[in-house]
Amino acid sequence: MRVLMLSWEYPPHVVGGLGRHVTNLAPALVAEGIEVHVLTPLLRHGEPHEVTPAGVHVHRVPAPHMEDYSFLSFARETNAALERVARELQHQVGEFTLIHAHDWLVADAAIALKHAWRRPLISTIHALERGRQQGYLGGEHSEQINNIEWQLTYEAWRVIACSRFMAAQLHEYFATPTDKLDIVPNGVHVRPSPFLDDAERLAFRRSLAADDEQLVFYVGRMVFEKGVHVLIDAWPRVLERMPRARLVIAGTGGYLEALKQQVWDRGVGDQVTFTGFISDEDRDRLYHAADLAVFPSLYEPFGIVALEAMAACCPVVVSETGGLMEGVANHETGLTVKPNDPESLAWGILHTLEHPDWARARAENALREVRESYSWERVAVLTADVYRRTYAAWREDPWGAALAPRPD
Repeated sequence: MRVLMLSWEYPPHVVGGLGRHVTNLAPALVAEGIEVHVLTPLLRHGEPHEVTPAGVHVHRVPAPHMEDYSFLSFARETNAALERVARELQHQVGEFTLIHAHDWLVADAAIALKHAWRRPLISTIHALERGRQQGYLGGEHSEQINNIEWQLTYEAWRVIACSRFMAAQLHEYFATPTDKLDIVPNGVHVRPSPFLDDAERLAFRRSLAADDEQLVFYVGRMVFEKGVHVLIDAWPRVLERMPRARLVIAGTGGYLEALKQQVWDRGVGDQVTFTGFISDEDRDRLYHAADLAVFPSLYEPFGIVALEAMAACCPVVVSETGGLMEGVANHETGLTVKPNDPESLAWGILHTLEHPDWARARAENALREVRESYSWERVAVLTADVYRRTYAAWREDPWGAALAPRPD
């Protein structure tokens, strides 16, 4: 089986959970015996073509100059380039069994190739514009994205959602039939401690917090729906009971400067540190060094960052929203709090810091759950099953029966 996977993000251009998902899913699918070709825009360096050590074929397509277009026009022009390269690629490597598109940014190319090749299209939806806007569409730009998302789900033979929450949103917003939806979660790698010993861990921790300070960590994009502003509003309440608590906020985004100003407006600037962008290695070090990782999202289709913290055996507090509620069982693998509620969030943080034994027990439960349910090997098996069921149905359908090749 040869699969063309279209993704707007692939290393070195990775912005969020979508990019990490494709990066880890592709080699896991290769291990399942599937030939995977990732087609992605060349947006941040990288070779035009490479075969990774895991056997993934990566094709990076030069994009037009973004300053010449609005973002939506830029996306459409880039999709046209992706489509042209895909057509050339098929002549070079042979016919693709199916097409797998990740989110709306590659929808135009995926849909065009589906009709040109008469091959089944599968779409994975990682987030929705209406969800990011708290159920509303805030103008023409959002409406256009929403329309592209609907078209991708309509054109797809099957639609993969990363959580039951996302599946429900797809059914509610786009009337996607429930029997067209498959739920395949994100995955995570469980890695050993990044520290050689406790002394090295302590030295790293001391670069961020004193020995008598409790260290709370947030990492993610600095955008409204991640709820970092709620965390900052909660922090004075935390300091009332635990004046030596320190909050480390890592990440970048358009909301960053407003959040920095909010910290000083709340009078907690001395106890909050913004790191800006951090590497995956430093993120993992922080998970292993922190007393708590907190994710106060207002909208979260899945919440892969919480899963990464759980894989590092770091206690977590998350808001009761979206996929976070499915990945974190309250009082079993973490604590869940009311979304957009600083008082509830402060309670969750304080409860975790004041009861470290309970927090550690929940973290150990979470690590076991991650190992059992969220390995990339399991995600690949579930995804490959969607591929095979889709291909079998396509071969039986008049639309594909006459053209159906045998899988490689």
